[in-house]
Amino acid sequence: MNPIENPFLSEKHILITGGTGSFGRAFVRSVLDRYPDIERLVVFSRDELKQFEMSQEFSPSDHPGLRYFIGDVRDYDRLRRAMEGIDTVIHAAALKQVPAAEYNPFEAIKTNVLGAQNVIEAALDTGVQRVIALSTDKAAAPINLYGATKLCADKLFTAANNIRGHRDIRFAVVRYGNVMGSRGSVIPFFLERRKTGVLPITDPSMTRFNISLQEGVNMVLWAVENAQGGEIFVPKIPSYRITDLAMAIGPDCEHKVIGIRPGEKIHEEMITASDSINTVDLGRYFAILPMAAKYNRRQYCERNGCHSVEPGFAYNSGTNQEFLTVKQLRELIRVYVDGGI
Repeated sequence: MNPIENPFLSEKHILITGGTGSFGRAFVRSVLDRYPDIERLVVFSRDELKQFEMSQEFSPSDHPGLRYFIGDVRDYDRLRRAMEGIDTVIHAAALKQVPAAEYNPFEAIKTNVLGAQNVIEAALDTGVQRVIALSTDKAAAPINLYGATKLCADKLFTAANNIRGHRDIRFAVVRYGNVMGSRGSVIPFFLERRKTGVLPITDPSMTRFNISLQEGVNMVLWAVENAQGGEIFVPKIPSYRITDLAMAIGPDCEHKVIGIRPGEKIHEEMITASDSINTVDLGRYFAILPMAAKYNRRQYCERNGCHSVEPGFAYNSGTNQEFLTVKQLRELIRVYVDGGI
């Protein structure tokens, strides 16, 4: 995407919550590369050290439109102040660690659910025009608290379109699975543990979807331009087997089976069979539409050149049509993961 060919975002005032996280840094890097003259790009997060470190790489002196705001999505007043003059919000802030959410459940609810509602209300109150919220595969048929809080957040964002009134604002969600190399994910964990000579395998049949940070960023930028409001967008991406990943990273290591952790699924799921009645195929992506009457699937498909999926369709990493090989995994890790193979 060339900023000259597509000036849409160069004229925008963007705020990203959780802007110092893995996704936030990749998003800021992409936006500044593609739209160096962007009017304003606000990094909103609660960690002052991460903001300082990020500002060493992305300095406001080099990027006049760049701003760093310390704040927490739990704080509505700070969000409202930060969103003044903003027209596009990317909501990436969340408490994401499954064990931490299980042990500290209401803290996850405060950030992931109440924080989401604060983002919605601040956006409605300040003239924001687009809100794209990041979700997770764990929100589909959730079995842990983190997934349950993200399902609640997804419902809040899609339903927010019902209360926009006369405002020119659209809310939509982007849902994807395991991000290659993201903080706390399995690939950095395996890369670190291979030094010990032992890679712990939770279950030999386990599979995961795979998406790079850049692919996630590209999808969010696409959603900003194309969302009509209320959709949950899901990418078409490959899967991998956890045993193949272990072979790609530590072929000479012992692969020790330790059993799945509480709240962990054997396979990732992004669209359930129950969602199929509201799901359409957009080509590169699927979209789960709300059940509201105004989201007539036939009319939506006529406008967007898509088609409904088959009844009972489900999108699952274990039954996915495309799987990465050991060789492909090794090459992707080499390209996308710091300190890779």
